[in-house]
Amino acid sequence: MSQAYSVSPIGFVRSCFKEKFAIPRQPQLAPAARGVLELVPPFDQGDAVQGLEQVSHVWLLFLFHEALEDKPRLKVRPPRLGGNQSMGVFATRATHRPNGIGQSVVKLEKVEAGRLWLSGIDLLDGTPVLDVKPYVPYADVIINARNTMAAAAPELIPVSWDDDALRQAREHGLRLAEPLIELIEQCLAQDPRPAYQQPAPERRYGAQFWDLDVRWHYPQPGQIRVLEVVPSGA
Repeated sequence: MSQAYSVSPIGFVRSCFKEKFAIPRQPQLAPAARGVLELVPPFDQGDAVQGLEQVSHVWLLFLFHEALEDKPRLKVRPPRLGGNQSMGVFATRATHRPNGIGQSVVKLEKVEAGRLWLSGIDLLDGTPVLDVKPYVPYADVIINARNTMAAAAPELIPVSWDDDALRQAREHGLRLAEPLIELIEQCLAQDPRPAYQQPAPERRYGAQFWDLDVRWHYPQPGQIRVLEVVPSGA
């Protein structure tokens, strides 16, 4: 018997990721990726977060608000398989979910009334959050669990810098009071381009982190070189 339910966000994420491209495909792969969950009434009161100071990590249940679809997909093409192999939607963590719901476990850096400061996030700026639950190590860690499709984290590729780009990243990192160099390296080392693309050295890629445009290229296969880090729109 079919029945509809309605849900409302308990808050929204203010994230270092301003666009989907180059966001890590799983949480915790970029520890320098930081953001703030800003809670909305009535959850912006201290009572709602009392006790969370005893917790190091939390589960976030959220909406893929830029990937919501009217027609459910039964099969998807997960990036982990190169984007050219179909799998059942329930065998993947693809963003194209039946109800647009995602989940991520993230590190809880600081707790304030109305705000949770987070790191290791994989969430787009403005993501609506439906619920927050504490990570429980004895229950959430399953020693003998397996997933043969994603048995290990993606292999990282080396990231190098043009001198000017590294200087720019240092200056903007100080301005933002954020680990910007680490954020860029951790995200780009996972090779954000679609796996089916074979980029030529002259092709430029770009993504926005905080209020900055980061541009890079592939001088040769399996290597990234950061070319510039400039204010968005420059």
